[in-house]
Amino acid sequence: MAGPRLRPADWPVWVVPAFLAVFQVAGTEGAAHRHWDHGGHPMPPATPLDAPAFVLLLGGPVVLLLRRRAPRTALAAAGLVTGLYFLRGYPYGPVPVSTFVAILAALYAGHRRFAWAGTLGGLAVYFTAARFAGDVPGDPFPVPPPETAAMLFALGWALVVLVSGELARMRAQKSAAAERSRAERERRLAGEERLRMARELHDVLAHNVSMINVRAGVALHLLDDDPEEARAALTAIKEASKEVLTEMRAVIGALRAQDESAPRTPTAGLARLDELAARARAAGLRVEAATSGDVRPLPAACDLAAYRIVQESLTNAARHGGPGPLTVRVHVDYGGRELTVRVEDDGLGAPPVPPDDADARPGGGADGRP
Repeated sequence: MAGPRLRPADWPVWVVPAFLAVFQVAGTEGAAHRHWDHGGHPMPPATPLDAPAFVLLLGGPVVLLLRRRAPRTALAAAGLVTGLYFLRGYPYGPVPVSTFVAILAALYAGHRRFAWAGTLGGLAVYFTAARFAGDVPGDPFPVPPPETAAMLFALGWALVVLVSGELARMRAQKSAAAERSRAERERRLAGEERLRMARELHDVLAHNVSMINVRAGVALHLLDDDPEEARAALTAIKEASKEVLTEMRAVIGALRAQDESAPRTPTAGLARLDELAARARAAGLRVEAATSGDVRPLPAACDLAAYRIVQESLTNAARHGGPGPLTVRVHVDYGGRELTVRVEDDGLGAPPVPPDDADARPGGGADGRP
């Protein structure tokens, strides 16, 4: 598998200056031996390359070492070095490349005004200095000599670099905004998934543990007087604990491997309504379950929500239905475009519990269940 793509911003800071130092020196050396006059005859450069020329050629790449920590300083220094090189009459070559890189670094660092003002202002100062120094002879509007053409060429390239840098900066900002939006969406989805799992665990545990608690109380009460009924209660406790373990494994398995093609255990839904009613009957409730309408497959989220509503309602009936026999009627109506789940019981309600009772604390399941 291919690794992450390495961007120029991730390179060591010395890589670009080292490449430009070799490129500028070699390119200028080559350009120094390719000068022609207007008749096309070879001619030596006005000022041959000497030691100060090479110092200036290497000065631009060297100041680029500051382009990340101090981009404005790097741009000012690179422009100064480039201007001094041309003002001394040295041969043309790829000398402005260091300045172009410094312009891009300043734009990427957010110093847009400085990049534009520094570049255009620096060129204006250079043009003025060159004219007053006599490097650009003639009246203001002659056919441009080579020196003027070169300066206009540099101005054109500077504008190209500025505009390209602005476009690249806007693309980078747009990409960063999209990345932030994607990260925020992922955090929101992760939070929603954690909340869903918390509700799922609550629903699984609350129903079955409540049934176990009810049947355990029955077993303790009847252990001496009615051993057969106590044995039935213990059997119901065993089945409820087995069911809660099965559902817990399913939920935890979904957390561990959400990319599996299919769950290993049946998904909770209205197709298992009869099993749910049977477990409630084993816990001592009288449950009457019925369906009406055109029974059809439901969306997974809707199917699970309906199942959990019935499950939690049976749990609440067992916990809070009060003394005496209790009958719970469950009716699921598959309407044309909606599903109606109705759960009713004939219990009298449990007596008030003290505020510090553990069972009095609100649960974490879905709201709106009886």
